[in-house]
Amino acid sequence: MLHQTSELLALLKRHWGYSAFRPKQEAIIRTILTGRDVVAVMPTGGGKSLCYQLPALALGRTAVVVSPLIALMQDQAAQLEQAGIPAAFLNSTLTGPEAVQIRRAAERGELRLLYLSPERLAREDTLAWLARLPIAFFAVDEAHCISEWGHEFRPEYRQLGRLRATFPGQPIAAFTASATRQVRHDLVHQLGLHDPDKFVLSFHRPNLRYIVRQCDGRQQFSLLVAAIESYTEGSVIVYAPTIKGVEETTAQLERRGLSAIGYHGRMEAEERQRNQETWMFGEKRVLVGTIAFGLGINKPDVRAVIHLSLPKSLEQYYQEAGRAGRDGREADCALLWQKKDVGLLAYFIDQLQDPDEKQRSWQRYRTIRRFVESAHCRHRQICTHFGETPRWDRCEACDVCGVELEWLTGPVQEAAEPVRKKRAAETRPVPAPPLDESLRERLRAWRKEQAKQLHVPAYVVLHDSTVEAICRMKPGSLGELLEAPGIGERKAERFGKAILALVRR
Repeated sequence: MLHQTSELLALLKRHWGYSAFRPKQEAIIRTILTGRDVVAVMPTGGGKSLCYQLPALALGRTAVVVSPLIALMQDQAAQLEQAGIPAAFLNSTLTGPEAVQIRRAAERGELRLLYLSPERLAREDTLAWLARLPIAFFAVDEAHCISEWGHEFRPEYRQLGRLRATFPGQPIAAFTASATRQVRHDLVHQLGLHDPDKFVLSFHRPNLRYIVRQCDGRQQFSLLVAAIESYTEGSVIVYAPTIKGVEETTAQLERRGLSAIGYHGRMEAEERQRNQETWMFGEKRVLVGTIAFGLGINKPDVRAVIHLSLPKSLEQYYQEAGRAGRDGREADCALLWQKKDVGLLAYFIDQLQDPDEKQRSWQRYRTIRRFVESAHCRHRQICTHFGETPRWDRCEACDVCGVELEWLTGPVQEAAEPVRKKRAAETRPVPAPPLDESLRERLRAWRKEQAKQLHVPAYVVLHDSTVEAICRMKPGSLGELLEAPGIGERKAERFGKAILALVRR
């Protein structure tokens, strides 16, 4: 078993191409390696998947990962394959022979990570089969889904309590990006965790700008068009409240020549999958979806998430808005709501029959109304809602604190503008080496071609941050290329010669 920091860092560099852990990652990894149960609440983009992927590699046995979405399983398995780590998933997209091949590989102990859905894991035949595998531990992703107090409660997650009864000796690590204290307490109880080590990272995402604007229907669409036209790089997610809203918004954007595609729960599974991949692979820049879209989405270059109605809860909003800026760069989260949204939310809550669920829904309703209507810093409201007490009162990264987006009409809050400029000047980083734009375009074109051949999103081949680092460093050898963040040994072996040839050109 690996415990030395140097050994863990060597694995991190060799397979993921990074030289240092993010906050709390090493502590979580070490806890899993010692065989203890874990609850980790890490914001979207905080690197939670590494916290169970690296221990599986270090232990040399199989980690069984419970994941709620087919697309997420496929995405993570593809990225692990690129990093030289044996991983697979079992779900309904596989043919019979493919599933048999994966099961045999798992039985031989060849897989380091095996992804399963909660529905599959609840089956008696699956549990009996898992007992034959060399399992290191179980990882439950999106663990807030197990709690009725969570905003995305899924009854099939309740079955996961059987893991502890069936595998009493195997540790369980629960991961989520959005869980209040009440939800954290409930998921510990539901999963039967034994005195777990808890890691709760800050819910503050300083690279996100939260903007809330009440508007009417006509204003809303005009603002949406202005927004999409203003983001010239990366991609955009638009959340519409209904299936009809998704279809109408997508059609209107397409008529205006804006590259958009829809996603909602009534589509055939195959069409949903195809539309999601079209957006993930960068063939369409804007995805318009209902809340059926997005759980576990890992696209790093989302520059804006725009909501066209009030979400049902602040947790839901935090998770959906948090799909922006996963690459750590500045991104915008705009909530364009209408007065009628308030009445609709109240109407649907009134239709609920279960008194406990009705009580929980009214509580969420009051919280989201307070979030959009109060004159308090948006970032601070989110942090305090999740039980965090920031030492600051103003974030300077939301509309309440004086931030205005160019595509939004209305007067700029001039009093706050000098404060923002002063703060930006104080935190201005040391200038980076100049970026070779022509090399960046060559690398992006090459990356797109590789992604097509491998049938994976472009960021699985190279992240944007890795492309930019290469364009600044201009490596002349494989050794120098390995210094770029995101380039591990496997990636250098596979793509190094082609990348260096592009640099030399």
